[in-house]
Amino acid sequence: QLVVAIGNPLGFESTVTAGVVSALGRSIRSVSGRTIEDVIQTDAALNPGNSGGPLVSSNGQVIGINTAIINGAQGICFAVASNTAQFVLSEIIRHGYVRRAYIGVAGQTAPVPRRHAVLAGVENKMGALLMQIEPDSPAARASLLPGDVVIRLDGVEINGVDDLIRALDHSRIDRTLSMDVLRLGRLRAIEIHPVGRKPAKQ
Repeated sequence: QLVVAIGNPLGFESTVTAGVVSALGRSIRSVSGRTIEDVIQTDAALNPGNSGGPLVSSNGQVIGINTAIINGAQGICFAVASNTAQFVLSEIIRHGYVRRAYIGVAGQTAPVPRRHAVLAGVENKMGALLMQIEPDSPAARASLLPGDVVIRLDGVEINGVDDLIRALDHSRIDRTLSMDVLRLGRLRAIEIHPVGRKPAKQ
């Protein structure tokens, strides 16, 4: 699909560049380390100053918000999908921030040892390894421990930290969820009750 990017690259006001939608459903990592989901990849040229401008389809519909480029690459640019932008805007208007379900853990993506997967009867090759549990958090109250590997949450397969973050969206705030974890190679079913928490100011 043909698209047009509009913005003020390098201070040149009202500049228009054209290209095509190269791919949909990409994930990129922001400067802060957060994953941005469901972005549009395009080869419409973007430069500093394009960010925040619209990515428009050939029939005049705004389909995304120009967001990022990969330095040194040719024609690899990204725009946040308009549906995501509308959701974020509505959350900010209603609550002042985007709500996320909070459980109080720090973790990293880690491989699931094959023998543990076979013993537990799971197919995960990767999971979310919990490194730290915050005191008096939902995770602490659910008796999660450092070293536990989360492989499923609320019926969603977890193959890493990004999957866990993605699963903890606003729809799971103040709900009791089932969580499957591997602890010392054994599968354990745990109930956890995520809460909503206002993000800390940067």
